[in-house]
Amino acid sequence: MREAYIVQAVRTPGCRRGRGAFATTRPEDLLTSALNGLMERTPGVEKKDVEDILVGCAFPEAEQGLNLGRVIAQITGFPDETCGAVVNRFCASGLEAISLQAMRIMAGMCDVAIGAGCESMSIVPMGGNLPRPHPEQAMKNPDVYCSMGITAENVANRYKVTRQMQDDFAFGSQAKAASAQKAGKFTEIVPTTAYRFVEKGGIMTKEAFLQDFDDGVRPTTMEGLAKLKPAFAAMGSVTAGNSSQTTDGAAASLVMSGDAVKKFGLKPIAKFKAYVVAGCRADEMGVGPAYAIPKVIKVAGLGTALDIVKDAIFEVNEAFASQAIYSLQQIGLFDPKYYSHESDERIVNVNGGAIALGHPLGCTGAKLCSQLMTEMKARGKKYGVESMCIGGGMGAAALFELCD
Repeated sequence: MREAYIVQAVRTPGCRRGRGAFATTRPEDLLTSALNGLMERTPGVEKKDVEDILVGCAFPEAEQGLNLGRVIAQITGFPDETCGAVVNRFCASGLEAISLQAMRIMAGMCDVAIGAGCESMSIVPMGGNLPRPHPEQAMKNPDVYCSMGITAENVANRYKVTRQMQDDFAFGSQAKAASAQKAGKFTEIVPTTAYRFVEKGGIMTKEAFLQDFDDGVRPTTMEGLAKLKPAFAAMGSVTAGNSSQTTDGAAASLVMSGDAVKKFGLKPIAKFKAYVVAGCRADEMGVGPAYAIPKVIKVAGLGTALDIVKDAIFEVNEAFASQAIYSLQQIGLFDPKYYSHESDERIVNVNGGAIALGHPLGCTGAKLCSQLMTEMKARGKKYGVESMCIGGGMGAAALFELCD
């Protein structure tokens, strides 16, 4: 079987739903900046060389509908020969897109492809515009339709993840992100054209501007986090401060075969090694990474997470602090030296996670891939693992190996 390589990976900033820089920017425009930025950062490769664009999207309807993958190929000037499609595995959609393209390349069915993710949570609401659960099945087994916030409360209650633990973790996420932002660590970000509507002389005018930073990173104190009320249960512990931010954004990775890498004279960032999904109870969907991470490391023939800690970094999506903490506990990485903002040895969410940087649902898997590629290069880490929980009761994880 052939090898598949991540040659380049970029993302737009992540901006807060409804109040952030992308609140009135259509998802196609976010993807346009991501795809054009990806190609601009890969000299020698032209749009005509890309065979297919697969876009992950958790709610592919309305402005994100009509086969966004094919539509965006046309909008951004790829030729008619470049095909496109959309894939939906909720929060793992972007990673699913990258992995499917890698597997097509490994199977010899493709040489140059793009795996991407996009979500405008400002424009297309979580749950979609017209959710229609099956009535009888919803009565018989409602858990698959359960609110993500309630599943986070379930994890906290069942596995004794306290409010203090969650707030500590959230504070660390914000601290890591603020430090990384100040130090210019997020080099995978491409400046993104955004739009707002401004009244001029009684007429609403569309105005373009450039956004080049994540606008959800904010000063946070433990005292401030402690004052927040539970968001999903009256006596609960999950708050807006220890949950991921709902976010708008897009991200994309260029995936190639070894033959294509040689043809274009490129030095790839990392080799795609393995991708897995793992199921769990729907009413505690957040524990998915606790199952997916050990599985992907085993599939890659590397033992356990603790066997590779010296040579690896991990991006574990912080949908909620409760589920991220439990997942890290189960794989042996809930040790301050591995994740704390005060540790120089940290290898988990080294520049902050979704609590600070946002979770644009279908984009997140592609977004984390771009962040992982940046830090694998910067730190010289041999392995990179990314994982996330998935609505309905699943986890997904991928493992990459740094190219020499």
